[in-house]
Amino acid sequence: MRTYLHALGLINALGSGAQKVRAGLYLDSSGGIVACDELVPGRRLRVAAVQEELPAIPLTYANYNSRNNRLLQAAVEQIRPQIDTLLDRFGAARVAIVLGTSTSGILEGEQAVRVRNQTGAFPRAFDYRQQEISSPSEYLQRALAITGPSWTVSTACTSSAKAFASARRLLHLNVCDAVLVGGVDSLCRLTLNGFTALESMARDVCNPMSRNRDGITLGEGAALFIMSREPGPVCLLGVGESSDAYHISGPDPEGRGAEIAMRAALTDAKLDAGAADYLNLHGTGTIQNDLMESHAVARVFGLELPCSSTKPLVGHMLGAAGATEMAFCWLLLTDNPARTHLPPHVWDGERDPALAPLSLCRQDDTPCDCHVVVSNSFAFGGSNTTLILGT
Repeated sequence: MRTYLHALGLINALGSGAQKVRAGLYLDSSGGIVACDELVPGRRLRVAAVQEELPAIPLTYANYNSRNNRLLQAAVEQIRPQIDTLLDRFGAARVAIVLGTSTSGILEGEQAVRVRNQTGAFPRAFDYRQQEISSPSEYLQRALAITGPSWTVSTACTSSAKAFASARRLLHLNVCDAVLVGGVDSLCRLTLNGFTALESMARDVCNPMSRNRDGITLGEGAALFIMSREPGPVCLLGVGESSDAYHISGPDPEGRGAEIAMRAALTDAKLDAGAADYLNLHGTGTIQNDLMESHAVARVFGLELPCSSTKPLVGHMLGAAGATEMAFCWLLLTDNPARTHLPPHVWDGERDPALAPLSLCRQDDTPCDCHVVVSNSFAFGGSNTTLILGT
């Protein structure tokens, strides 16, 4: 049984809405990434922050008022007519919600603690539920009056990729007729200081697959799809998951778990590796991730498959990364096939001889006819997910 991805709501550092993001995807520029002095004491970092004004959370749901949920609300509003049609057609009990996040409302918790340290009391508007991991799915369920299954996945950087696996299982089991599936994450001090303590933050914009790479650039945003069994423009062909548990924060240097996930996705899709037209790399720009991913990709797909990391464009969005990169793949497949350009790999062009020499996309590459695309997501704890989309 196949499942399909229909409408898409999308917001990130490239802009709000599929059309604006699609245009920014091919600019070969990290223009959406800005300098920030406020989040890590004593250090000026570059972050991929959303610049658009975000919609307000209704007063009825004040306990869910967070930047994270406002990002999610921005994505929802872009596809609200299609969501309303789903609810009218299937009923609230037959629509499910599966989202991925890692930060939830931590930003609001940080702000509340700062006020408490200054005044001795938390601000009146602060509610602990703002920062619970379940907040995005709970908010969406209440705001849309959906009564079907609803939960949030939080497995670090694979969170929203794994949400697609969970959503597909719900449809295969006939628990529901449609799923709102995606991910959302917002910038906060906790995450930035944590990665700084791990010495994993890039000094400038991340530089994936380069010999000069020195860490990640963090970003924020949301991507939300409607998934159902009804045929649509893009099909979720394959899902591959693995958990190698090599280390609490570092990947298996050999990329064995990543390789298992990629091969499992191909098997699930009933495809040979040669059927793929493009691969969106996890491509964080850290020393260890790029090393293991390059060799794992080479073993599975060879060296000719066009690939790129889109994190220099929108940053590493952690819990929202998988869904956002699925959105980029969806945009490729819904573009005019005769003129589809692949997202360029934005970097300094200096190869690392320790990495497998993958075929990294350039802005001036000729258009291609794209029908099968692959997206990799890897996370702390050895969590690995590969998703395959096709037309």
